[in-house]
Amino acid sequence: METYGKILLIAMPAFLLLVLGETLYGAWKGKQTVRNMDMISSLSSGITNVTKDVLGLSIAIIGYGWLVNKLAIVHVENSFLTYIIAFMALDFAGYWVHRLDHEYNFLWNAHIIHHSSEDFNLACALRQSISVVFRIFAIFLLPAALLGVPPIVIAVVAPLHLFAQFWYHTQHINKMGFLEKIIVTPSHHRVHHAINPEYLDKNYGQIFIFWDKWFGTYQEELADKPPVYGITRPVQTWNPIKINFMHLGLLIKDAWHTKSWNDKFRIWVMPTGWRPTDVAEKFPVYKINDVYNMEKYDTKASTSLHIWSWVQITMVLLFISYLFGNIASINVLNASYIYIYGLFVFLSVYAYTELMDRNKYAIVWELIKNCLGIAILLQTGDWFGAAALSPVLKYIVGAYFILSTFVTLWFVMKHTKEDERVVVVA
Repeated sequence: METYGKILLIAMPAFLLLVLGETLYGAWKGKQTVRNMDMISSLSSGITNVTKDVLGLSIAIIGYGWLVNKLAIVHVENSFLTYIIAFMALDFAGYWVHRLDHEYNFLWNAHIIHHSSEDFNLACALRQSISVVFRIFAIFLLPAALLGVPPIVIAVVAPLHLFAQFWYHTQHINKMGFLEKIIVTPSHHRVHHAINPEYLDKNYGQIFIFWDKWFGTYQEELADKPPVYGITRPVQTWNPIKINFMHLGLLIKDAWHTKSWNDKFRIWVMPTGWRPTDVAEKFPVYKINDVYNMEKYDTKASTSLHIWSWVQITMVLLFISYLFGNIASINVLNASYIYIYGLFVFLSVYAYTELMDRNKYAIVWELIKNCLGIAILLQTGDWFGAAALSPVLKYIVGAYFILSTFVTLWFVMKHTKEDERVVVVA
């Protein structure tokens, strides 16, 4: 937990600089692939994901260490070759987990967030799930377990394997010659994120593309079929927490409404997108049929709302940086504090992304978040030990909570008036 937090303190600024760098490069080249609100939504998803991971809010049904202890046939030495084996094993496992996430209704809920952006850029790589409570990933590491690859090697290689999947989420790199035959390139991954009929459910590879070629899921990017990004049932929100549970909510409602007891149970393991016939007829869900004429989700946003959204996400980045850098000391103060802090982060993201959606209830979530923050300050007289850095910090944090409440209220009132004016004109 603490070690991962320290790693993220280095990784987060690097990823943010690369995302902003891609935005500037796109503007310079006259090929902008980043929209501001979508980028903030993507970054916010990344915030919720790393917060969840650092707090350890998931359970491994089968741990890799258990597999090694029970099933290892040999034990390879801890050498450079061991790390190569571990990397290949992780990539093999990643291919199959990724493929299953796409192919089964229940598992798709864990992956929908990653495909929810209707743009394709480095920021969307950060859209990662918070909805996975029970992890089954380790079972696909069976080849490494049989060879007795030490768990510590997997623990070291896994973050590197994950971070290596960031770079190819871009439209600014064309096909890469002979590398197209070996590794996953931006061209391959553009296909994977596309909703064109020719591209759906292709190119599951994470680092190496030959898994797709071996297992029949490979598709080349076609010059006459420009990829269109997103999901066929668009999410229509900037709120990453809502997106994470949107598909699960639909499955629960469909299972409840269908009159067939067989369908109530099999809906979970049917192919992704399958719905009971009686429910699909009575409760239709919008689905994109003509991908080349789809309208991307967007909301009317003033310059001031764009600026305020950046202020909010910057504040959350500062809050989680403090959390990741001080997990051990916060845990010493009270073991429950890090989970209260995590709740605060999630409420923050929920509140400002609701405002980005122009949802009038954004003020309710903002009040809940800020009341929690002020309650922490009043109860402890501090912000999780920040007084050790400066006694002034708690007053700055308190002032932010008050200011944030009034600014959000102002935006909600402004949006309400604008929407009423549109209704009157119509």
